[in-house]
Amino acid sequence: MDKFYITTAIDYVNGAPHIGHAYEKILTDVIFRHFTQRCDNCFFLTGVDEHGIKIQKTAAKNGITPQELCDKNASKFRENWKLLNVDYNKFIRTTDKDHEKISQQIFEYLLKKGDIYKNQYKGLYCNGCEAFLSEKDLTEDGLCPIHQCKPEEVSEENYFFKLTKYKERIAEYIKNHEGFIVPSFRTADVLNQLANIEDISVSRAKSNVSWGVDVLSDPDQIIYVWIDALSNYITALGYDTENPSPLFREYWPASVQVIGKDILKFHAIYWPALLMALDLPLPEHLLVHGWITIDEAKMSKSLGNVISPESILNNYELKEPDAFRYYMATAAPCGKDGNYSDEDFKEKVNAHLANSMGNLLNRTLSMLVKYFNGDIKSEFIVESDLISSALETVKIVENDFDNYDVQNAGLHIIELVDKANKYITDSEPWTLMKNGEDVKCGQVLTSVLDTLCIISSLIYPFCPNIAKNMAKQLLFDITQKLDDLSAGNIKSGHLIDKENIVPVFLRIDSEFAQKTKS
Repeated sequence: MDKFYITTAIDYVNGAPHIGHAYEKILTDVIFRHFTQRCDNCFFLTGVDEHGIKIQKTAAKNGITPQELCDKNASKFRENWKLLNVDYNKFIRTTDKDHEKISQQIFEYLLKKGDIYKNQYKGLYCNGCEAFLSEKDLTEDGLCPIHQCKPEEVSEENYFFKLTKYKERIAEYIKNHEGFIVPSFRTADVLNQLANIEDISVSRAKSNVSWGVDVLSDPDQIIYVWIDALSNYITALGYDTENPSPLFREYWPASVQVIGKDILKFHAIYWPALLMALDLPLPEHLLVHGWITIDEAKMSKSLGNVISPESILNNYELKEPDAFRYYMATAAPCGKDGNYSDEDFKEKVNAHLANSMGNLLNRTLSMLVKYFNGDIKSEFIVESDLISSALETVKIVENDFDNYDVQNAGLHIIELVDKANKYITDSEPWTLMKNGEDVKCGQVLTSVLDTLCIISSLIYPFCPNIAKNMAKQLLFDITQKLDDLSAGNIKSGHLIDKENIVPVFLRIDSEFAQKTKS
C-alpha cells in the first residue's frame, strides 16, 4: 500500500455537532489510524459545508451574517473533533478562498466543455436536502422522505449539468467494480436511482439564494451547493484543471470516502459523473454508514433527543474520549443503523474496557510484581498457543478493516482479550507458584503480557490513550507497524514496579460517578 486517502462527508454548519456527526468522524478516524499502522503515507480530510439557503435563512433568523454563523459553528465542529481525538490532516471549509476559486474554475471548465448548459427550471426543491426532487423521490404524501416536509415549487433559470450523458458509464463502472459501494447491498438502490436520473441543476439564481460561490461568467447565478460541496475532496488537495498540485497527484483517487446513507445518491451518481466530466479517476470505495438512533428512536429536535458528544463525556466525567470512541465505532454492523443508550454505553465499556482488557493487564502485572518483583527472566520467554492466536488475530483484524467492517474488528480484538483471560484462568499461575513451578508460572504471565502488547496495538485506533498507557506499562513500542508484530515483545529484565501499575480504564458506575475519580 503506497498511500491511503480517506475523507468524511462535510457537515452542514447551520447547527452544532451531534452524536450522528461524531459517529461518522470517529468511524473514519478509527479506519485512518488503523491504516497508519500499515502505511506510511496516509491523509485524512474532513471539514464543513457552509453555503446554501439553510445557512442564509438561519443566519437571518439569528440576526447575524451568514459568514458569522459559519465561523461560529465551524469552530464548534473543530472543538468537538479535537475533544474526540479525531486526528485529521486537513479541515476544509467551503468558504475557504482557495476552495471557492477552484470551484469556480471547475464550473467554468465544464461550461466551456459543454457539460453545463443554461435552461429554465420549474420543479420541487427541498431546503433540508439542498436538492431538487422529482415526484418519484417523494413519499405518498408528497413529502421529502428524509426531512418529512413538503418541497417548495421553484421556477427559475439555472445552469444544468449533463448527468444523463454519464449515466451509462456510471452504471457500467458500478457493475464492474464490485467493491465500489460498501456494503454491497446499497448497490441495487443506486442502480435503480440511476435508471431514472435526469440532468441536475448546478446553480441557483442569486435573487433566490445569495449565500454561495458566484458563477464567474454570470454574476446573477451562484454555484449550486452540491457542486460546490462535492468538489471539496479534490480542492482540499490543490486540484486545478490546468496544473494539479503535487499533493493532488499523490493522493487522488481517494482510497475510501465515508458518507451517510442519506447522501448516497450524490456520492454514487453525481460525484462520479463530475469526476468523469473532469477526466479524473473515481474513488476506490464509498463506505456508506447508517444512522445512529437514541434509545431506538431517530434523533429529532422535536423529541428533544439530540445529544452532543461533549455532553456524554461531561456526563460520565471522562477525561479521555476512548470509551466513547470505542462504543461508537462498534455501535453498528457495516452499513447498518446503530443505537446509543446510556445503559448500553455503560455496560459495554465496563465489560470490554474495564473488566476484560483493563483488569487483564492489571492483574497480570500485579502477579508479576508479587511473584517475581516485576522481573522477566529469560526462561519465561517462550512462544505459546496464546501468542500464536494473537498474531492470527492481527491478520483477521486487518481483513476486517480491508472490508471496512469496523464493528467486527472491535469484536475480534475483544475475543482475543477473552482468550487471554481464559488462558490465565485455565493455567492458574497462582497454583503453579504455590506448587513451586516458578518457571511455568513466569511463562504463563509473560505469554499474557506479550499478547497484551499485541492487543494494545490492535486497540490503538479505537482507544489511542488507553493503548498508549498499556504500552507504557509493558515497555512496548506501540508505533511499530502491524506487519512487524511478532512474539517476543516482552524482553528479559525488570519490567515494572508496583507503584507504576495503574488502571488503564476505570469502570463507569454509580460509585465511580460519586468521586472514585479525582
